[in-house]
Amino acid sequence: MRILVIGSGGVGDAVARIAARREFFELLVVADVDPGRAERTVAAARKHDVGVDRFRSATVDASDPASVEALAREHGATHVLNAVDPRLVMPIFTGVLAAGAHYLDMAMSLSRPHAERPHELPGVKLGDEQFALAGSWVDAGRLALVGIGVEPGLSDVLARYASDHLFSHIDELGVRDGANLVVRGPEGDPVFAPSFSIWTTIEECLNPPVVWSADRAEAGAGLEDGWHTVPPFHDPEVFDFPEPIGPVECVHVEHEEVLLMPRWLDARTVTFKYGLGEEFIGVLRTLHRLGLDSTEPVSVRGAQVSPRDVVAAVLPDPATIGPQMTGSTCAGVLVTGTGLDGAPREVYLHHIVDNAWSMAEYGAQCVVWQTAVNPVIALELLAAGTWQGVGVLGPEAFPPEPFLDLLAAPEPAGYGSPWALQERPPRAAAG
Repeated sequence: MRILVIGSGGVGDAVARIAARREFFELLVVADVDPGRAERTVAAARKHDVGVDRFRSATVDASDPASVEALAREHGATHVLNAVDPRLVMPIFTGVLAAGAHYLDMAMSLSRPHAERPHELPGVKLGDEQFALAGSWVDAGRLALVGIGVEPGLSDVLARYASDHLFSHIDELGVRDGANLVVRGPEGDPVFAPSFSIWTTIEECLNPPVVWSADRAEAGAGLEDGWHTVPPFHDPEVFDFPEPIGPVECVHVEHEEVLLMPRWLDARTVTFKYGLGEEFIGVLRTLHRLGLDSTEPVSVRGAQVSPRDVVAAVLPDPATIGPQMTGSTCAGVLVTGTGLDGAPREVYLHHIVDNAWSMAEYGAQCVVWQTAVNPVIALELLAAGTWQGVGVLGPEAFPPEPFLDLLAAPEPAGYGSPWALQERPPRAAAG
């Protein structure tokens, strides 16, 4: 396997650091628009490379499909991992298809709200542009594995595991993400510093969230009629995350799991809620009121700049805040329904990463590490032939056991990061 990773920001950098400890590939090229950043990632990975001289750096214009295609062909890439923000999904997606390689990403093509009823009906949904090209990938005999980060990604694998092994009927697949992370400034005071791309966070938190309903699908014409939208920050709930995190207020957020899970899994409802916290929600609301969430360029002293890009530029780079961060992050899916014994069941399948551990082991803060480990595992399974497929497929389309076994197994056989299953009292019984 010859891998091209496009993007050496926080997640792309962590991908290289994780992959350096694995033996399943012969070459990994890290490409970025900033050649210095790609070179720094490669230098860090080489320090822990269990192979011989397997890392290279390159420069790429990810907004240009021809540039992506040319770079993939130059290095004979068999698999290309998209590790940049979702604005660039489609040029990379089409460039990889033209190059005849396989494709993986962690975020899907962008949505566009419904013009008249944005908080009732979806317009262009996340991933619609990619699924529209599924036939081209099938015809080419190539795989586009979409949404294989942590959320989407690991959460989808866990949902498939629950569907296969724990439930005879699923009422709801409810993805729930939360953390107790704190970032401190030079004086030791907490500072506002998002642990993931603020550009992507604004996009998914201020767009109308999507919910899946089997009732709507059955009352309409099928799958497409099952999705509907609600207002941003809709239906807040306090979700009790496993220790050491505890209760966190979560709200509906637009996310790919809701667009992926119903295509392969049988559930009456699919939702995604994110533990943003009161401060973060307040900041996002303010950015929206001021128009600073806009991606449309405005003229500033003769220069055309995007307000959202300015916000991203003035905030700390998520890849650099690990040393200032404490706490843990948790990703998972709450599954409710009927167990295999016919009784009501509620289970939270989840994965927790502590920042002190990921920084000590990999030099990567926990949110980007937790995202990055999943495409590396997927690549290893594809290299072994354990996962196989053609077309545009989500993580739910593949057997979950090999993935979860590799994630949890101690190093060097696995990745040494166990997932867990927490039984909870069924809501009706808990009363």
